[in-house]
Amino acid sequence: MPRVFSDIGCTRPAPNLRFDPPDSTFYDDPELRYSIEKKVTGWDEKRKEWLKRHPTFAAGAKDRLVMVTGSQPNPCRNPIGDHLLLRAFKNKVDYCRIHGYDVFYNNVLLHPRMKSYWAKLPVVKAAMLAHPEAEWIWWVDSDALITDMEYKLPLDRYNYKGHNLVVHGWSKMIYEEKSWTSLNAGVFLIRNCQWSMDFIDVWANMGPISPDYKKWGVIQRSVFKDKLFPESDDQSALIYLLFKDRRLTDKIYLEGEYYFEGYWVEIVPTYANITEKYTAMEREDGTPFITHFTGCQPCSGDHNQIYAGESCWSGMVKALNFADNQVLRKYGFMHPDLLDSNTVTETPFDYPDEGPW
Repeated sequence: MPRVFSDIGCTRPAPNLRFDPPDSTFYDDPELRYSIEKKVTGWDEKRKEWLKRHPTFAAGAKDRLVMVTGSQPNPCRNPIGDHLLLRAFKNKVDYCRIHGYDVFYNNVLLHPRMKSYWAKLPVVKAAMLAHPEAEWIWWVDSDALITDMEYKLPLDRYNYKGHNLVVHGWSKMIYEEKSWTSLNAGVFLIRNCQWSMDFIDVWANMGPISPDYKKWGVIQRSVFKDKLFPESDDQSALIYLLFKDRRLTDKIYLEGEYYFEGYWVEIVPTYANITEKYTAMEREDGTPFITHFTGCQPCSGDHNQIYAGESCWSGMVKALNFADNQVLRKYGFMHPDLLDSNTVTETPFDYPDEGPW
């Protein structure tokens, strides 16, 4: 009998969404603001008190997660862009449905000056305040696609040593090579706690809301010689904070043991081999968890010139269909050709139960 996805959300205690006690909570504070420029204090105590007054949310709270993603407010300039963004969102919704996670898709600027790559920080902070029941907020860029739908985030690994921020990166590249690509800030987990609130304040103050924004760009380029553009960006800012204070690694986990996010140019060519191994029931290596189409810019079409536009779009279609096959096979179908999104074929009843089809 076909195996269903394990650990689906319905096996967890279900919060009572209709229960709202009359007691006052931090939401009743007239000074509460969701703005990135408004400091939040006493957040750990406020969350603890809120959970105490909402006991059905307290059960399983340490593993509760909200995925946050989004895109620009306006239609894409690239004709295929809106279609790719829709499918990319479906990909994330499928993953969250399978694992019982909430997902929030944002397509407005929550701060008019925090645009482009900086737009994520106001959204993440707002999500922390809006979801006191969630221990983790998981930011995933719109061009990052989940390609192993069954993989479960190893939250216990991060809980064990009390890490509050998880990014894909390499310590050697930060402290020895001083590279602005030593980590990728397009996918990260951040714990919903006071430390994170304070860290977001520091991180955001290297962005456009800071009067020293231009200065920070100069400083970043002086340290990271391979940085290609003059403006301060969220990724370089995060690396700079780590570079200047190594003690931050006590709270920031540089994940390199699995593809928390992986570079698409390296991953996409492996899909055919992975599928063949699964078909032969010879699973040896894990499927890359997230394939990140860094540099492709599917919405604007302003992709990095070292890639052909067609290779970016074709790569995204392959990744989407590779992931979609893992969903469709539960319903008895699959895409036989990863470049053909229109065609599906029925799968035999005894089709191999394991693997991303």
